[in-house]
Amino acid sequence: MSTNDSSNRISALIEQQQAAIQADWIANLKKVMVRSDASSEEQLRRHCSQFLALLAQATRTGGTDDIDGRSWDEIRDMLTEISAARAKQGSTPSETATFIFSLKQSLFGTMRNELGNEPEALAAALWSISTLLDKLGLFTIEVFQKSRDQIIIRQQQELLELSTPVVKLWQDILALPLIGTLDSARTQVVMESLLQKIVDTGAAIAIIDITGVPTVDTLVAQHLMKTIAAARLMGADCIISGIRPQIAQTIVHLGVSLEDVVTKATLADAFVVALARVGATITRA
Repeated sequence: MSTNDSSNRISALIEQQQAAIQADWIANLKKVMVRSDASSEEQLRRHCSQFLALLAQATRTGGTDDIDGRSWDEIRDMLTEISAARAKQGSTPSETATFIFSLKQSLFGTMRNELGNEPEALAAALWSISTLLDKLGLFTIEVFQKSRDQIIIRQQQELLELSTPVVKLWQDILALPLIGTLDSARTQVVMESLLQKIVDTGAAIAIIDITGVPTVDTLVAQHLMKTIAAARLMGADCIISGIRPQIAQTIVHLGVSLEDVVTKATLADAFVVALARVGATITRA
């Protein structure tokens, strides 16, 4: 049996037995479903019905060898949508791929019943549909992983933004408390957040507090200096607070020059200096 003949037989079988295949497929999926409520079951039923209809059409017009062809565009789009949605819902790659792989059992049973008297046709059809579903299953995993990676990257960016709040302490005075390690990506976020806040408030002083930074090495020092330089270009002077004895020794050992930068041990000390620079004072009541 030629490849085209096998594809046509598969397409015809799916169209003729779609209701039975779908019922058996859904029963198999329900056994492994994590969520099992009315809305999820209705969505599953809709996805299965749509997929089988598209599968019959695609195998008839595009064969079973190449799922990258134009005939498979709608199925790829559907699987992309399903995989992306499940990635957002927190499903695993195996749970997502099971949507495709579990169809094998239902299709194999139908083919055995319909082509049992034609061993050659049955073997060709089983091989074609098995390799086809393997490709589609791997496609869902690839799309799922890309979607999950995008979600992780977006969450990392959101965490970076949340972990670098710029606070207005006083008129013309900003504070940027840093917690955790500074790397190139985070420094960029820090710099952008600080510069935007300077533009929004017209602040003249920015206190960069590194009390929560565990270690300071040459790279971290360079990142701090870049941030300070960028702030100065915007017309704001910077004060570094949170210089602990260990960090002071490290900075001296590394030979990093902070001569033109005011440094203080605590945020409170830096705030006092900043108030003096803007001509303000705080007194006890």
